[in-house]
Amino acid sequence: MIQESNRLSSLSEYYFSGKLEQVRQMNEKGLNVINLGIGSPDLAPSESTIAAAVKALQSEKNHGYPSYRGTPQLRKAFADWYKKTYDVELKHDKNILPLLGSKEGLFYLAMAFVNPGEKVLVPNPGYPAYTSVCRLAGAQEVYYNLSADKKWRPDFGALEKSDLSGVKLMFANYPHMPTGQPASEDLLKKLVEFGKKHGILVIHDNPYSQVLNTTVPLSILKFDPELKYTMELNSMSKAFNMAGWRVGVLSGHQQYIESVLKVKSNVDSGQFLPLQFGAIEALKNPPEWHAKRNDIYKKRRELVFEIFDVLKFEAARDQVGLFVWAKAPDSIKSVETFVDNILEKANVFLTPGFIFGSQGERYARSSLCVEESLLKEALKRIKGVL
Repeated sequence: MIQESNRLSSLSEYYFSGKLEQVRQMNEKGLNVINLGIGSPDLAPSESTIAAAVKALQSEKNHGYPSYRGTPQLRKAFADWYKKTYDVELKHDKNILPLLGSKEGLFYLAMAFVNPGEKVLVPNPGYPAYTSVCRLAGAQEVYYNLSADKKWRPDFGALEKSDLSGVKLMFANYPHMPTGQPASEDLLKKLVEFGKKHGILVIHDNPYSQVLNTTVPLSILKFDPELKYTMELNSMSKAFNMAGWRVGVLSGHQQYIESVLKVKSNVDSGQFLPLQFGAIEALKNPPEWHAKRNDIYKKRRELVFEIFDVLKFEAARDQVGLFVWAKAPDSIKSVETFVDNILEKANVFLTPGFIFGSQGERYARSSLCVEESLLKEALKRIKGVL
């Protein structure tokens, strides 16, 4: 057998890949696992979104190779959405690059800007893909710890005292996943100032700003008008119920966009045109559509809070986004073992926090992407095994 590359030695199978296989096997045995682990929206996109995609699908002109940059119409729609949602002016022909989901963009950013051996600041806890793309690019991830006592915000004092030599990028993500910590103007301004001071490009991952957020949605680009120190990833997966469509966007300075495009254009061949036409329509969804989605998630979140209360986990009530993050009581020695037992005994899958980094070891996470009846059933099952 041919030996795999050295870069794979630092990677393992994505946690959810293996766990979902276990859940599939349990379901084959008729156990009907209630999956609270994955943030895959179970709600549909708006009717107009689906209609636009279907109409485009029926045209024989829309089945060839699309542009690597996305259609001008989609880029214009993203620019208009940024203005409407975040009050950020972007030029659609210079500052916008549609992606096949923002996860793809993380890899392209690492490949475009980081040489082997250079460093990237990665949040702990944080999205596991931040670490993965660093390792695939041969970069050295340098974790900066987030903690509940600092409201899951970076400790800029500690960062200033750390060795920042060789640091090229910094990944940040507010509203934060997995903790649900909201964004704030003060925080985003500090991130921009930090990047400017140290010559670090701050990559802000921003897919949750419209999900259960009770304040005005924020973009880090608002505080970096020259677009020199930041880029922002956004996604239609969570806020538009379009996870399977794989539509994301990268925004930033034209020079940075062109660098990423060099990588992207050598890897994929663009996005299926009917999906782009559907996305254009989705970006027009009115505030009422988003409010209706959030009302559904609010009701579900109360049930998830109740689940964690029964488990004696502590969950902050001001979380935003698509998940609930909760701290285990001291009586539980291993959260991973505890949630595995819940899966075995109650057939309910919760995510152990360790997969998001060492700072998450005392936590568990639940998704809100399960209808109320199933959340009530999960609560009933868990009560039955405690």
